[in-house]
Order: sequence, then C-alpha cells, then structure tokens
Amino acid sequence: MALQITKENYQSIISSTQPVVIDFWAEWCGPCRMVAPIVEELAAEYNGKAIIAKCDVDSNDDIVADYKIRNIPTLIFIKNGEVVDKHVGAISKDALKAKIDALL
Repeated sequence: MALQITKENYQSIISSTQPVVIDFWAEWCGPCRMVAPIVEELAAEYNGKAIIAKCDVDSNDDIVADYKIRNIPTLIFIKNGEVVDKHVGAISKDALKAKIDALL
C-alpha cells in the first residue's frame, strides 16, 4: 500500500535512501482515480526497493507549493533527495514501472 504523505512524515519520506515516487492527487480528480490502482499495485511490487507515496493536494498545500504542482495527477520521482523526473497526467502501469526501474 502506498504511504499517505502528511506534514508530519513528509521530511522522513523524501530524505529516504531509497528512491521515492510521490503521486499528487485529489479525490475529485477523475484521472487520479484511474492512476490510483496502478500506484497501489506498484507500491506493493516495489516494497523494500522504493517508497511509493500519495499526497492529497487538498490536505497538503505546503508540500504542493514546494513542488509547484499545478495539475493533477502529477508524479514526481526523487533520488538522493533530488527530483530527477516528473510526469503530469495519467500514465500506464508499464510506463510508470519503467520510470521507477530507472531510479533503482
């Protein structure tokens, strides 16, 4: 299961030694609901290899502002504390998996 990002756990997640993928989403967003099952499947598949997390844009204004998120869904890919890739919009499981594999 993907980790839910909150203000309390945000810093520890992004400072992880493992690669991090953050899915910025909202409950009212149709494309976000399409991506959600893919994110959950890959969170289970990459457990122990990468951190897959979800950030509700309606509850985390500060985090959304930090990454200048303007559209959702947006997925950001972090390695060694730095954003190395970003994808805006819906994405297929194969394409997302390829992006995660590139981080490992």
